[in-house]
Amino acid sequence: MTGPRRPATDLVETPCRSALQRVRGMWFDWSLNPYGGCVHRCTFCYVRAFERRADRPSDDRYGRAVRVKTNVVTVLREELRRPSHSEGLVCLGTATDPYQPAEGRYRLTRGCLEALVAARRQITLTTRGPLVVRDTALLAEAAAGGGVSVSISLPSVDVEVVRRTEPGTAPPRQRLRALERLTAAGVLMAPVLPGISDGEASLAATVRAAREAGAAFLLAGVLHLTPGTREHFLEALAQDWPELLPRYLELYRGRSHLPTALTAGVGTRVAALRGAVGISDERPPRPVAPQRPRQLSLAL
Repeated sequence: MTGPRRPATDLVETPCRSALQRVRGMWFDWSLNPYGGCVHRCTFCYVRAFERRADRPSDDRYGRAVRVKTNVVTVLREELRRPSHSEGLVCLGTATDPYQPAEGRYRLTRGCLEALVAARRQITLTTRGPLVVRDTALLAEAAAGGGVSVSISLPSVDVEVVRRTEPGTAPPRQRLRALERLTAAGVLMAPVLPGISDGEASLAATVRAAREAGAAFLLAGVLHLTPGTREHFLEALAQDWPELLPRYLELYRGRSHLPTALTAGVGTRVAALRGAVGISDERPPRPVAPQRPRQLSLAL
């Protein structure tokens, strides 16, 4: 049986004025997004909140149009020559997936990587897209220069959970195969969903699959529900897991982030599972030593 058909996506070619966005208070310094919007349409995606604040659709229409920043590589190269933009860790994949299907046609992420490698900049990226393996050689070159880090986003290996919450993404097995081909890459297991993917068996299965695929380390985080994301996620929850809706309404009553006391249990269990299979909990945004040109490090 085949899964639901992916809705048609409009690719809107939109030149950009800037490529690098300065970020404050995070573990990286610059955000870089070659695309706007994302066909993955994850029900829990925090970017829905950004779209809402920008007066763009954050409901079921989100992901039906992807903005393609056709001149982003040219703009990036110009910015990299400026003294004000010459240092700091650049993160691809903060507000969109840099390896969503549009990348196969436009190759903007690859162009941005080439520009960053030429400038010997330190790079990190996060993706749910197996297309990242296309750029394995380029990422190795980045590792030998400024340094690179890669994370494969894999909240769960439960196919049914993924189908319902990440309708436009590649299945877990494809992401795990991509992980196998990336030396010393790792997994971002987030968001963990209370009552859905936070059970011991579910957490253990994801950690075990990550280790079998060669994950160097793994980090996990529990669901956040900010305005824009909250409304859509709760609507999807009411459809797919109606019995859990009252619990979520209580858990997230008057808050977007669960208190530390409620998330610590997940963190403790993931730490124990990770330690049992020998996966690190470090997320080093550190340049890889030049004498090891094919080493890739994960940062989340």
